[in-house]
Amino acid sequence: MIDWSSCSAVENDPSRVSGAWVFRGTRVPVAALFENLEDGASIEDFVQWFPGVSLEQVRAVLEHAARSAAAVA
Repeated sequence: MIDWSSCSAVENDPSRVSGAWVFRGTRVPVAALFENLEDGASIEDFVQWFPGVSLEQVRAVLEHAARSAAAVA
């Protein structure tokens, strides 16, 4: 499980989106990024489909996930 608490691109609040980790300043769950990528969407598609989520936020989330995976390996 990834610890998102040290990723500045995301936030969570128990009173919003059931406490899911979301892209900071939005209601877009981080999980939506990975679900869309798994379904074949590009990063550019995701940013276009979810206004308010920036390319920089997506990159930060992917980099954080990659670092977390590397730390576990």
